[in-house]
Amino acid sequence: MTNLEVSAENEDAGPGGYAAARLLLLHEKERSGPPRRTALARLTDDWLAALFAAAAPPRGTALVAVGGYGRSELSPRSDLDLLLLHDGTADKAAIAALADRIWYPVWDLGLALDHSVRTPAEARTTAAEDLKVHLGLLDARPLAGDAGLVAALRATVLADWRNQAPKRLPELDALCRERAERAGELQFLLEPDLKEARGGLRDAQALRAVAASWLADAPREGLDRARRRLLDTRDALHLVTGRATDRLALQEQDAVAAELGLLDADTLLREVYEAARTISYATDVTWREVNRVLKARSARPRLRSLLGRSGGGRSGGKPPIERTPLAEGVVEMDGEVVLARTAKPERDPVLPLRAAAAAAQSGLPLSPHAVRHLAATAKPLPVPWPAEAREELVTLLGAGEATVPVWEALEAEGIVTRLLPDWERVRCRPQRNPVHTWTVDRHLVETAVRAASLTRRVGRPDLLLVAALLHDIGKGWPGDHSVAGETIARDLAARVGFDRTDTAVVATAVRHHLLLVETATRRDLDDPATVQAVATAVGTLGTLELLHALTEADALATGPAAWSSWRASLVADLVKRVAGVLAGEPLPDPEAAAPSAEQERLAIEALRTGEPVLALHARDEHAADPDPDASAPEPVGVELVIALPDQPGVLPAVAGVLALHRLTVRAADLRAVDLPTGLGTGSVLVLDWRVAAEYGSLPEAARLRADLVRALDGSLDIPARLAEREAAYPRRRGLTAPPPRVTVAAADSRLATVIEVRAQDAPGLLHRIGRALEGAAVRVRSAHVSTLGANAVDTLYVTRPDGSLLPPEEAVDLARTLETALG
Repeated sequence: MTNLEVSAENEDAGPGGYAAARLLLLHEKERSGPPRRTALARLTDDWLAALFAAAAPPRGTALVAVGGYGRSELSPRSDLDLLLLHDGTADKAAIAALADRIWYPVWDLGLALDHSVRTPAEARTTAAEDLKVHLGLLDARPLAGDAGLVAALRATVLADWRNQAPKRLPELDALCRERAERAGELQFLLEPDLKEARGGLRDAQALRAVAASWLADAPREGLDRARRRLLDTRDALHLVTGRATDRLALQEQDAVAAELGLLDADTLLREVYEAARTISYATDVTWREVNRVLKARSARPRLRSLLGRSGGGRSGGKPPIERTPLAEGVVEMDGEVVLARTAKPERDPVLPLRAAAAAAQSGLPLSPHAVRHLAATAKPLPVPWPAEAREELVTLLGAGEATVPVWEALEAEGIVTRLLPDWERVRCRPQRNPVHTWTVDRHLVETAVRAASLTRRVGRPDLLLVAALLHDIGKGWPGDHSVAGETIARDLAARVGFDRTDTAVVATAVRHHLLLVETATRRDLDDPATVQAVATAVGTLGTLELLHALTEADALATGPAAWSSWRASLVADLVKRVAGVLAGEPLPDPEAAAPSAEQERLAIEALRTGEPVLALHARDEHAADPDPDASAPEPVGVELVIALPDQPGVLPAVAGVLALHRLTVRAADLRAVDLPTGLGTGSVLVLDWRVAAEYGSLPEAARLRADLVRALDGSLDIPARLAEREAAYPRRRGLTAPPPRVTVAAADSRLATVIEVRAQDAPGLLHRIGRALEGAAVRVRSAHVSTLGANAVDTLYVTRPDGSLLPPEEAVDLARTLETALG
C-alpha cells in the first residue's frame, strides 16, 4: 500500500479528505495509465463506501458501480456511474435519504454523476427496455452493502444478455453503426472523439459485450493494448484541459503528447490512429461472425424441418459445408475466403496475394484466420517478384471498393509492410491539411480504388493502379514528397517486377502526380512556356494519359474540396494542349490572338460611353468528362467579361466588388485592346473573369456595374466594407493561420514575371493583392486563383507598365512588398 493510499484510508469520509487525496494522485507523475486509473477507482471506492456506511443503510441495500467505473477505469474527469440497489423491503423514505447522503457529497465536489435507485426487478426491467442500461449492468461491481444482492443481479443480467443475444446484438450493431455515422471514423479524424467515433472506446465496450454473450469473440491480438492507448490519451486530455472531454482538439494535441511523453502531436495522432484501426478491424470481424452465427441459427430450424419431412439425411442432420474454388489454394466457405485444404503457404509465396485478389474480385471478406495463418507461415516472395505476384497485386488493386476491406485485413497482420517495406513509413500517418479525408496510407488505397474506375482511359491500367498506390509514398520522408516518392516508387516498382521502362513511367508519374492540377489552376495556359514545360516533364502521350487519370483519382480520393467540374475542365484543357505539343503541333502565339467578338463589342461600348460595361453568363463544358457518351454538360462556373477605359485601380476595384457580392474568383485575364476612334486610337482594358457564387444565386449585372462605378470613383469604401464583414465572422478560437508567403515562381515565361502568393483564404484577398500591386506600379496580365480548404494559392503574371518583364531584383522586391502588405 502506498503512502497516498494510507493517508487516504486514514481520512474521514468527508469530501475534503477525498478531494485532497484525489488531487495528489492525479499529479503523481510516477503513476499513470492503468495503475492510476485503478488507484483512482480504489480511492473513490473507499470514499463512497465510507459515505454509504456513515448513512446507516437499511438491510438489503448495496451501492454498485456500473459502466466504466464498474470496470475500475476512472479517468481524471470521468462520470461516476452509480446504482443504489435495494431489495424493496426498506421504507421508501429511508432509501431516498440514503441516496441523498451519497449523491450530494459527490455533487458538492463538482463530480459528474450518473445515478439511479432500483430494485433488482426494476433494474432488470429497465435493462430490457434500454440497451445502454443493460450494457452498463454487465460491468456491475459492488462497492458497499449487500454483496449477495449485487451478485444475484449480475448473474440475472448476464443470463438475460446471453438468452436475449439474438435480439440484443443486432440492436447493439445498429447502435454502433448509427454512432459511427454521426461521429465518423476515429482513425481518420484530425479532431477525433476518443469515445464516440468508430474504433473508439464505445466500440471496445461493445466488443466486450459481444464476448459476454458467448455468441462470438473479437480477435484478441493487440486489442487490450489499443484500448489502453485510447484510455491513456483520454486521461492526458482530461489533465491538460481540466474538463470532461473526449474530443482531441487540434489546439490540445501538443500538450497531450507532452503529457504522454511523446515526441509531438503527429506521433500522438499516429498512435491513436493505430489503436483505432485495431479496434475497427476487430469490430468488423466480430460483427461479421455474429451475423454469420445468427444466420446459421435462424436457418437450423428450417433445415431440421426439411430433413424431417424428407425422412433423414446425413447422420446428425448436419449438412456438408460447401467449399467453392476461387483460385489455386483459395476457396469460398460460409461467406468468407479461406485457404484450401491442399494449400501450402510455406511453399507458395504468391498465395497471400492470390487469396487477397480472389477475395476482392469476389467481393468477399478474407478470413482473419486465413490471414493470420498466411502471415505466420507464407514463404517470402523473391525480389524481384515473379510475374504472377505482380499480376495478383494489380488484380487486387483493380477490384475497386472491394479492395479496401481486403487490404485492411492484410495490414492487420503485417502482410502489407512485408510485401512493400516502405509502407511502414506512411501507415497511419496523419495529414494535417483538412482537405484530406484520410491518413496517408488509406488515401493511397482510396486513390487506387478511384483509379480502378478509370482504367479504360489508359493504355496501361497496371501502371495506373500501381502509380496510384505509390503516388504519396514519399510523405513518410522529409522534404518534397514528390521528389522522395520518385526514388521510392522506382525501387518498389522494380521490386514488384516491372522492367526498366515501366519502372521509369511509374517513377515519372509519382514525381509529377501534382503537375497537371497545379499547372492548370495556377498558371496561364495561354502562355506557351506553361504548356511546353509540362510537355517536357511528361515526355510521352502514354505518360500524359496516365497522369491525367492519376490526377483525377488522386483528387477524388483526397476529399470533396479537391475536385470539381472547374478543376476537371482546366486539367482537360491543359492535357489537350500538351498532347498537341507532344504530337508535334505548333503552339499558338497569345500575342497574336485577337479579342473575341463579345470582348470587342464590349470594348467598343466602353470606349463610346467612357464607362464600364459588362456581361455575365454561365459556362457549360464537357471537359470535366471526356467520355463522348456523357449525357449532359456540367456547369463549370460563370464568365464575367468587363470592358472599361484603361485607368489605375481597376484590378482591386473589380476584385473588391466581386468579394462584396460573395463571388469567388477562380481566374482573371486582363488585356489592353486598342480601338480606332475619330481622334486616333483609344485603349480599353478588357477583363475576362471566371467566378462562382459562394452560395445563393448570382447578383444582377446591373448591380455589379453600379458598385464598380462607385468603387472606381471612390464613393464605395471597399476595405471598410470587407473589414466589417470579417469582424462579424471571427476566426475559430485556438486556430492561428500561418503567415502569408510570396515568392517569385521559376517559370520560363517570356510574357510576364510570375509571382505566387500563398495565404489564408479570406474575403477580399485578391482585392488586397491588387491594391498592393497598384502601389508597386506594376501591371497585371493575368491572375489564377486556387483554393483548397482554408488555403489560397494566387498566381499573378505581372509586367512593368511598358509590358516588359521585371528584372530579378525588382521581382524579389515586389514579392517582399506583397508579403508585408498581406501580413
